[in-house]
Amino acid sequence: MKTILLIEDDADMRDNIAEILELADYRVLRAENGRKGVEIAKKEPPDLILCDIMMPELDGYGVLHMLSKTPATSEVPFIFLSAKAERSDVRRGMELGADDYLTKPFEESELLNAVEGRLKRSHVFRKGFDQSLSGLEHFLDHASGLEGLKDIAKDRKTRTFAKKEPLFYEGDEMRHIYFIHTGKVRTFKMNNDGKELVTGLYGPGDFVGYMAVLEGGRSAESAEALEPIEVAVIPKDDLLSLLYRDRDVSIRFIKMLTREVKEKEEQLLELAYASVRQRVAQALLRLRDRYSGANSNELGLRISREDLATIVGTATESLIRTLSDLRDDGLISLQGRDIQLKDMRRLEQLARN
Repeated sequence: MKTILLIEDDADMRDNIAEILELADYRVLRAENGRKGVEIAKKEPPDLILCDIMMPELDGYGVLHMLSKTPATSEVPFIFLSAKAERSDVRRGMELGADDYLTKPFEESELLNAVEGRLKRSHVFRKGFDQSLSGLEHFLDHASGLEGLKDIAKDRKTRTFAKKEPLFYEGDEMRHIYFIHTGKVRTFKMNNDGKELVTGLYGPGDFVGYMAVLEGGRSAESAEALEPIEVAVIPKDDLLSLLYRDRDVSIRFIKMLTREVKEKEEQLLELAYASVRQRVAQALLRLRDRYSGANSNELGLRISREDLATIVGTATESLIRTLSDLRDDGLISLQGRDIQLKDMRRLEQLARN
């Protein structure tokens, strides 16, 4: 049974709406003012919130603002109720992130249709989509069915890049972002001595280039295919629409974009506190997990010693010595650029301690 929080200061209106919802098999939590509604929502996050605008103590705009800043309630669908029908009220509510707007008095069918529609849509986007090309297309199909997003990716394109072919260069104006369908990509910067500094490694399911679009339009790094790749191309305007025009779409798309945030945070902590030997073990296991899977002994990626040293955060010479030590200890085997992980238990133990 879905739970709806009803925030309405008019007792008769509150009871009438609650009765309609309960007859439709919804569980209803009631609040007589905005402050009480915020308390209830934070204590027991509902599946949907119906909230009057003009209320004592805290109005509906304040309720929406406070709940949107709380992770537990930021994704809850929010429908405004108001006796006012002025366009300015509608516009302000939508700009703050409301999902819908009902003007009192409304018909029973209007209320139930609005509630049911928002719950269904919220379920689709909160459930998530596979981090694959078909998952991205499924997400875009759902997004394009919403008002204001009908033209999203209507001319969907994929591109292929050969090994070593650049996707974009440092300093380029970014008009697109790229979703990797197959293959692997590295991003890098050039230092003052003309040496490359690897800033990231990406594979299927990753987005590349979106931060440049969001931070001013020019790329702070270059991107290059490590092997033949296929990518989906998302125009800049579509990216901005997905982020700003609809709250459900925006929240889901942000989660799709930033699936590596936790990994990058952990990687920074590793760089700060781990020994070179430990960091090498951590990097090897991370590359294995990303490109081959946790049950494999293969890295799934032929990577130069220079690039691996950059990932580890050490000099190339130190990396080479450490790899030789790990080989001599029987943890790995080396053949050219290929690295085989041999003793997984001891590698994992080294990565942890």
